[in-house]
Amino acid sequence: MAIPWVTTVARLVLGGVLIVAGALKIGNPADSVVAVKAYQLLPDSIAVPVGYALPILEIVVGVLLVVGLLTRVAAVVAGLLMFAFVFGIAWAWANGLRIDCGCFGGGGQLGAGQEPTYLLDILRDFGLVLLGAWTVRFPPGRLALDGALGLGGDTDDEGADD
Repeated sequence: MAIPWVTTVARLVLGGVLIVAGALKIGNPADSVVAVKAYQLLPDSIAVPVGYALPILEIVVGVLLVVGLLTRVAAVVAGLLMFAFVFGIAWAWANGLRIDCGCFGGGGQLGAGQEPTYLLDILRDFGLVLLGAWTVRFPPGRLALDGALGLGGDTDDEGADD
């Protein structure tokens, strides 16, 4: 069956995106705080810790997905993160905010002459929500520590002819 391989690709893409996004933010966490505050969804008392924690969470969840450890839990967290990002971007768009999503570093108010890319950001992040949902439904895929450790999803006999 192809399902374990599709799950593996979904895991690697979602995990890779999270690792890259977190890595681009972790070197300058103040920018991550600015990006979270720009959405005007959370009070500063919550936005500041969220901004600092977000890059770490993205990297940890991304690594778990890439290595296939605690796959279902990591995919749930990743899918919820992506859904939160879709909601936040849609909120900013609906409320006429002109911000950079801060998805891959940066963030905050756009400069003069810059246009938001809300539709593309929403489509990308919603696609990642779908990858997370797939991975929750069909974990852990191939080349996963969960399978090697017997922690979840029996893929030993699935796809034996692959």
